[in-house]
Order: sequence, then C-alpha cells, then structure tokens
Amino acid sequence: MFINWSDFEKIDIRVGTILEVKDFPKARKPAFQLVIDFGECGIKKSSAQITELYSKEELPGRQVIAILNFPPKQIANFTSECLVLGVYAENKEVILLQPDRPVKNGWKIG
Repeated sequence: MFINWSDFEKIDIRVGTILEVKDFPKARKPAFQLVIDFGECGIKKSSAQITELYSKEELPGRQVIAILNFPPKQIANFTSECLVLGVYAENKEVILLQPDRPVKNGWKIG
C-alpha cells in the first residue's frame, strides 16, 4: 500500500530528550513511563516497551524520535501522549531511533 506526500505531511515526527524514566508495573508488557521534552512542543509522557535493551539509568538525557499527533492512549493508569519510535530487532526487542548528533528539542523530522 502506498501513501501520498500529503499523508506523510500529516504525521508530526519530532526529536525530544528524555527527562525522566519510571517503572510501569501495571503495563501488560514490560515498559517504562517516559517524560520527554519536545522544546516548543512541550513536555509529553509516553509508555515505551524498551526494558529489554535499556535501563532506567541510561535513558535520561537521551534524544529520541516520536510521533506527537496521535491521540492520547490510556494504558492502565497512565496516559501516553506520544509514540516513541524504534526498530524491532530479531527477538522483538525495541532499538530506539535517535539522531546521530545532538539537535534542538522539538525539531521536526521530514
């Protein structure tokens, strides 16, 4: 299935920096609760199933790429406000997408 350019332009994909990471024991699959700074786009929360390859201690300060314009999603007692993007490895672990050099929070991916 193909999409056209105007479909792609509707997706708001931006860079943010993880500020805070908490365990999420109420999630059905192992996950962290992330607080991410997207600069002028604000601070957003996200649930991310990244516990296989990442520890809570190594994530703060890391830049990630996320979709900001999906509707909020209720996951247990937590509202996820953006979708952090990653690549599924062979064993279904998620490898986070990130810029290869530091950029300003909120910069748009295109």
